[in-house]
Amino acid sequence: MRRTFVFDVGETIVRDDRYWASWADWLDVPTHTLSALVGAVVAQGRDNADALRLLRPGIDIRAEYAAREAAGRGERIEEADLYPDVRPALAALRAAGHRVLIAGNQTRRVAELLRALDLPVDGIATSGEWGVAKPHPAFFARLVEFADTPPERIVYVGDHPANDVIPAKAAGLGAAHIRRGPWGYLWADDPGTAAADWRITSLRELVDITG
Repeated sequence: MRRTFVFDVGETIVRDDRYWASWADWLDVPTHTLSALVGAVVAQGRDNADALRLLRPGIDIRAEYAAREAAGRGERIEEADLYPDVRPALAALRAAGHRVLIAGNQTRRVAELLRALDLPVDGIATSGEWGVAKPHPAFFARLVEFADTPPERIVYVGDHPANDVIPAKAAGLGAAHIRRGPWGYLWADDPGTAAADWRITSLRELVDITG
């Protein structure tokens, strides 16, 4: 059966190393310190941006983001930031007749950076472009429109049960949980993760999804 596979971004197709390292550099703290704080808030089920708020109470993250961009120290995504299985898996899915999309909780700038990589996909969108973010049901309603595919033939692929698996299933989509990145490993045995239709450790495994 021809499906539409829609991929989350952070820790699904792109490693977040550069993202957090750049914030640590901007805030003038050791990368390890920020990484440890990210791990702590993730373990508590909090928004990962809370790590920045712990470092700088009262921080205006949007203002700091804009200041970074203005200073030429904003977001960057390059080929080395992709997980090694991304290009071959996406290309194989398309070769098998499936539609392949990317849609995650990222800025407009990230959408531009991803498009510049010329990935083997049929479309890219972000919450910054749509004006609504996961896990809100409106994000997944917009995703279904973007996919132009019946919900039951869409597979959303992500690493986080609360942001990816649970809301995707609630919207009538199939869901694949990938076990990598802090969220993927930490929540691998979470009941929300168990709701996924497929549990994978590599995107290459998606090529074998049939029926």
